[in-house]
This record gives sequence, structure tokens and C-alpha cells, in this order.
Amino acid sequence: MAKKRKYISQKNEHKLKEIGRLILRFMNENSTKVYNYKQIADGIDYKNPRQRELVIQALHRLQAAERIKETEKGKYIVNLNIKGTLTGIIDFNQSGNAYVKVEGLEDDIFIHSKNVKDALQGDKVLIVTYTYKGKKLEGSVLEVLERTRTEFVGTLQIVPHKDFGFVVCDKKTINTDIFVPKPKFGGAEDGNKVIVKMTEWRPGDKNPEGEIIQVLGAPGEHETEIHSILAEYGLPYEFPEEVERDADKIDRSINEEEVAKRWDMRGITTFTIDPKDAKDFDDALSIRKLDNGNWEIGVHIADVSHYVVPGTILDDEAYQRATSVYLVDRVVPMLPEVLSNDVCSLRPHEDKFTFSAVFELNDKAEIKKQWFGRTVIHSDRRFTYEEAQERIEGKDGDFKEEILVLDQLAKIMRQKRIKDGAITFDRSEVRFNLDENNEPVGVYFKISKDSNHLIEEFMLLANKKVSEFVSLNKRGEISQNTFIYRVHDDPDPAKLESLRDFVSTFGYKMDLANTKKVAESLNKLLHDVKGKGEENMIETLAMRSMSKAVYSTEPIGHYGLGFDYYSHFTSPIRRYPDLIAHRLLQHYLDGGKSPNKADLEEKAKHCSYMERLAADAERDSIKFMQVKFMEKHLGETFNGVISGVAEFGFWVEIPENGAEGLIKLRDLTDDSYSYDAKTHAVYGNRHGKKYQLGDQVQIKVVKANLIQKQLDFKIVD
Repeated sequence: MAKKRKYISQKNEHKLKEIGRLILRFMNENSTKVYNYKQIADGIDYKNPRQRELVIQALHRLQAAERIKETEKGKYIVNLNIKGTLTGIIDFNQSGNAYVKVEGLEDDIFIHSKNVKDALQGDKVLIVTYTYKGKKLEGSVLEVLERTRTEFVGTLQIVPHKDFGFVVCDKKTINTDIFVPKPKFGGAEDGNKVIVKMTEWRPGDKNPEGEIIQVLGAPGEHETEIHSILAEYGLPYEFPEEVERDADKIDRSINEEEVAKRWDMRGITTFTIDPKDAKDFDDALSIRKLDNGNWEIGVHIADVSHYVVPGTILDDEAYQRATSVYLVDRVVPMLPEVLSNDVCSLRPHEDKFTFSAVFELNDKAEIKKQWFGRTVIHSDRRFTYEEAQERIEGKDGDFKEEILVLDQLAKIMRQKRIKDGAITFDRSEVRFNLDENNEPVGVYFKISKDSNHLIEEFMLLANKKVSEFVSLNKRGEISQNTFIYRVHDDPDPAKLESLRDFVSTFGYKMDLANTKKVAESLNKLLHDVKGKGEENMIETLAMRSMSKAVYSTEPIGHYGLGFDYYSHFTSPIRRYPDLIAHRLLQHYLDGGKSPNKADLEEKAKHCSYMERLAADAERDSIKFMQVKFMEKHLGETFNGVISGVAEFGFWVEIPENGAEGLIKLRDLTDDSYSYDAKTHAVYGNRHGKKYQLGDQVQIKVVKANLIQKQLDFKIVD
């Protein structure tokens, strides 16, 4: 007779799943430890006989699902090779919860703060996943596979009358303080800003142990905070001695043997146009009229690949840095100064080796011929953007005619680009006037004018055409040549719909029917909001709806520019991907075969990662300077615009100086407020008062925290 199947109620089913989840959470605290069922039952506080029976049932289920394994009768350990485990990178939010990004999965896996174990921001982790109460997939960290970093920036707090202290880390994404015994203070005193190296994190310990390896100084001081920003992102602020020595040994001569291998363009009118404070000149333009009436325009780029050779310590250092970092008061260059500001820089009245893209254009900016290769040039003049703009606006001066021709051609190219689907984000950038002590004495906004667009269009042209030259054969067919591309994926449809719904409340319409319509709609939206109160806010939201541009070996195109093929070729002094592009282009010009794609993809990912770090560091330095500037304005009132809204409060930006401060909901005493994510607003529960993204408000500056780089504002009624 067949054995009767035991009936398990639905309620009991849910109960056993919940207990299974509690068991996994408890066992994951020390995934290498063997537990018996009594230890497990005690660990989850299931102690009476009925509860223990349920624990045994849940253990059997977990064993059957291969989540745990039995090492000997009645003893269990987490199965680290189980199905349902995934590997990914952990990313913490301010609440202490985290998400794990797993390659190949569309959605990130949510990890509750109780289940993060000893993982820290950016670590590579092994997680086990489960579904809880029918919600989205969740997970628990089983093991840290790879630490992304072991050095952190924070403030030493010595425990009174004890032989130890804790380093409280600056970034709240580091979800723990680091214990430091007195012998490992490294000369630091209480309250010092320091760099601490995490040396050990024993299973079961609440805090990791560390040693202080560098004292940065007193919190809030300018040099301390700038060095803290660089250290926080692991960005070096000086070069190792051997790298400097390697750079000093470089042959700087423009020798005739090398000149003979290149197109000598020293006799053609050539100049640079750059920001007034620039020291490294990556690119120059040459122009001459041909006998057939067309224009020969040369886009000349510093030939860094001639000086920086693969396999040298100089190249290794450049690759590790991957990009120059532009902080408010200084540049942390990718290459030593002797190269970035001297040998490679296209300085006026000096012969320089360059890598060039030379185009023959007619008056309609149509390309009739193109050529790529190594050249030697002589820049006749160094223009600032302001000087070039004066020529465009009618002021007389040297090379006025040439600049006007270039401006005319650039405007035609720009119009065509926009017509073909490019999106025109022309955001102004905040800049600071600093005194001799790097104190901010004024704020201004960098606004792109025709002279900026002139350079931009010719750089875009060179980048696009180099990419097409490598990627397509003469018949326009895909060549399968490996290359490093700058790619920008299509925007997230859900984010676009959310943007459309939101801007409709302001009376703006968007057509999301197809890619082309989206680009047209976005451009119209950006044009229509110009000069209006909601301009900054809608521009910000539109940018957030876009994907992030990255480096890749897969040519998926660049949505924002409307290009099928695009690469970075024009700034090898400050970007390593451009240096890679130069080497590959020369390799293909020499008839070389396609190199290993996987190796190049690894380099592309590293460069993308370092670019993000540099951007975050730059953002932090601007925030620091804004807070420093606003310290002088404590107690003053300003007109502001709500620039962001969250559950705990909203941010207000002061348009005249770009400073942004937080207004906490708990400080609004007239009512209790609730957050509505759909409308980007908070609403008063009793009186219905509303604070929405884009609203104009009057605020008072109440607090300026230099260490947290945070301003606190108060609403003025």
C-alpha cells in the first residue's frame, strides 16, 4: 500500500520558508563554521520543543535544496557551492542596505544591512539568493571574494582612558568603524584626519582591525581635505620617483630621422584654442585653402604614443591612473609634468610630433578626402576660448579669417549632427575664483559659446572618423578589427516615460514613439526650458534618464551623439583610452592583425572605472569649495530652486552660485510631510502644502560642514 503523503498547509509552508531564511542569515554570519541543530535553534531564538521541530524540518528542506550540507549526522555547514549563489559587486546606500550588481542580470540583488556580513563598498562578493514573501529576489553575503580596497580615509577618535581608538570613515558607504590599537596610531592624535589600512577582520568581530599609515592633518583645513578626497578614491597625488626618472630620460629632440617618417606640416597655419588656465595642449587645428577651393583642415593630436611605450613603468603608471583628475585648485595628471605640460603639449612656436586626422572639406562641410597618420607641426598661436570668441563676434585680430572659416564649417556640422539625432546638453559648469591661499573669493559659470563648439565639432569629427576608419572597410562593411570605443547605450524606456510624465505637469510634451522622435523631443525640451525656473531641474532629470557613457570593445554606438561608431582619440595626454586608440590606429595603418579582444575589454573596463572615480573626486572637490564659500554667508537668505527630493528631505540649489543644501523634513515644523516619488515632491499631511522639484523657495544658510561637504538650509516663510 502506498504511503499516504503528509499534508502541509500553505501557512506552514510560508512559516518553514521564513525559518529557512532566518537559519541562512544566522549561518552566513560565519559561513565556515559547523553548527548542530541546537546551536542553530538558539541562534534564531527558536527554543521551545514545537519551534525546534520546525527548525529540524526547515534544515531538511535547506539540505534538500542544497543550501546547506550535513558534514556528519546532525551537523550542518553553509554550502558555498550551492545553486542560487551568484557573484557580483556590492554597492551600499546611505541606509546601510546594499545592492549587488551581477553581470548578465538586469536587476541588482537587494541585500539587507543585516545580511552584508563583512562586505565593504565595491567588494566582489558571493551571495545566496532567495525570494522573501513573494517580493523581488533578495540575497545574503556568504563570502567576500575580493576586497576592492583596504585603505580608507577617516577621523581618529581615541577612546578616553583606553589603549585604542576607532577611525570613523568619511564615506557613509563604509558601514563600519575601524578598530585601531594604540601601538598602531602611527603618530596620529585624537581628531586627526588619517588614512587607515584594514589589516584583519576576524569572523564574528563587529569591527575590522587596522593601522594608521598616514596622518593627513586637521579636519576642515584645505590641504587636508583635498588630500582626503584623493586618498578616498585611491588617487595618487604624486608620481613614484622611478616614474619621474623614466620621464626625464625621454628624448625630446625633433630629430630629422623621425621627421622623415612623417608628413611635415610645419609650414601650414596652425593654432590651439584652450581654456585660459590650461597647461596641457592636447589638440591643434591647421587650415589652408586648396587650389580647388576646398579647405584642408588638420586635427592634430599630441603624439603621446611616440614617447610612452608599452611595457615601461611610465606606461604602467599611466594605465593605472587612466585619466587626469581635475580638482578645483589643481590637476592630478595622468602623465608626469615633463610630458603633459612640456614634451607632448602642443605649445606655441615649438615643433611637435602629432598624430593627425586631415580632412578635405568643401564650403558645405562635406568630406571629400581624409587621411590619418603621424605628422610634425608648428603651432603659430595659442588662443584662449575668449580670444577666439572675440574674433567670431567681429573683433579684428590675427588669424580672424581662419577662425571664421572654421566656425562656419563647425556650425554646419553641428546642425547636421542635431538633425541626425544628437542631443545637445549645454550645461553650464560652476567655477571658482581662488586667492593665493586657494580660498574661494568668487563663483562664476563656464558657459559654452561658439569658440567651444568650434573645437568640439572638429574633435567629434576626428573621433568619429578614426573609429569608422578602423571599424569599416573601404566598401563600408564591418571589418571585425578590435578597437576601443566610447559607447553610450539607449536610454532606459521606464526613465524616459517617467520624465515625460513629469515634464507634462509643466506643460511640455515628449514623443517616445521611436529613437529619432525621442532625440527630437529631448532637444525641443532642452530648448524650451532655456532661461526658465525649471531649466536646471529638467536638464538634470533628462541627464539622469540617459545611460552612462563607457569604454568598450563592442561598438554599440553613441546615443547622445547619434553616431554608430565613436572613439576617444583627441586627448591622450589626459586619457589612457585615447593612447590605446593611437596605438591601435597605427597598428592597423601598418597592416597589423586584430589583437586579443578580451585583453582590451579588460583595459576598457578599468578605464571606465577610473573615469567614474575621477568624476566623483572632482564632484567632491567642487562640493568642498562650495561649502567653504558659503561659510562666509551663514545666516544669510537666498532665493533657491528645489533640485532634488527624497524621503528624508529635499535639496535646494542657489542659482547665483550653484551651492546646494539640504532641508530635512524633520526640521519643517509646520506639518508632517510625506514623500511622493512619482511627482518628485513632499506633501504636508494636514495642510497639503507641497514642495516639488523645480519650485522656487527662499532659504537661510544655517550650517556649513566642511568635513561632510554638506550645507544645511532652512525654509524662510
